[in-house]
Parts: sequence; structure tokens; C-alpha cells
Amino acid sequence: MRLEQITAKALERYNFDRYLMSKAVGKRAKELTNGAEPLVNMSLKQYKATDIALVEIAEGKIEINVERES
Repeated sequence: MRLEQITAKALERYNFDRYLMSKAVGKRAKELTNGAEPLVNMSLKQYKATDIALVEIAEGKIEINVERES
């Protein structure tokens, strides 16, 4: 699947709010960088943590609750 399609699927999970999705991707990417195991068949040696996080969110493997800051 192409990155644009993956991003569109992930955006759907956050009601097309790019800000909330980017916060969720950043939070999960930080967890992956700090040693968390990817929940999809992707290696941190081959892919960036942000790409893995985006795929996990798009596939519904994780749900990260983030709120918009005022």
C-alpha cells in the first residue's frame, strides 16, 4: 500500500484532523524509538519509526488518545 493511502486510512481514525494524527504518530514513534516492539511486520532497521507508527494506526493495531491543545 502506498504511503498516501496509509495516511488517508490513519486520518480517518482521527476524523481527518491532521494535528491529532500527527501527535499520535509522534507519540507512538517515540515509544518505538525507546524500545517498544512494532505491532506490524516492519523492522526499525528498515523503516522509520514514524512510518511504522502510521501503519499501526492505519491498520487499527493501536489507539492513541490525544487531545487538541487550547
